[in-house]
Amino acid sequence: MGQINIAEERAVGAPADVVYGLVADMREHHPNFLPPAFEDFRVVEGGVGAGTVFSFTLNAGGRKRSSTMRVDEPEPGRVMTESDTESSLVTTWTFTPQGETCRVAVVRKHVPSSTSSRVEVDSSCDEASVTASTRSARSAVTARAAAARSDTYKNVREPCSLAAT
Repeated sequence: MGQINIAEERAVGAPADVVYGLVADMREHHPNFLPPAFEDFRVVEGGVGAGTVFSFTLNAGGRKRSSTMRVDEPEPGRVMTESDTESSLVTTWTFTPQGETCRVAVVRKHVPSSTSSRVEVDSSCDEASVTASTRSARSAVTARAAAARSDTYKNVREPCSLAAT
């Protein structure tokens, strides 16, 4: 598999701290953002933010690949990363406040190593499959953030949306 570099950035109709909290909560909220291609999601350690370790199976391109990811917060409240413990795959979430709303950028990068034992398995997940999963995840974030606006997040004035702006 060649290098993967996928990036999405959208406006979200909720404050950055609220959206960050939803995405960082791997036990209650994050699994609900994932498209159906992500199966068997479970938290192995922690549960919210830095230090959390989670695993899942990605069913894409006719193949299944299990992954274990570690969450770090290089800039707590603004930047969160999910790093595969067995490859160079890193997903970086960046939350940029814009008053009562924010912009959320999600960048997924993978640069295969010539010594990686996972390259052959990874080759089954083509860029079109990953792009479709990213679009599905964007729709799930929109729905989940809108649902979370209820009693817990009364300060959110409008539904979360990752639709193009």
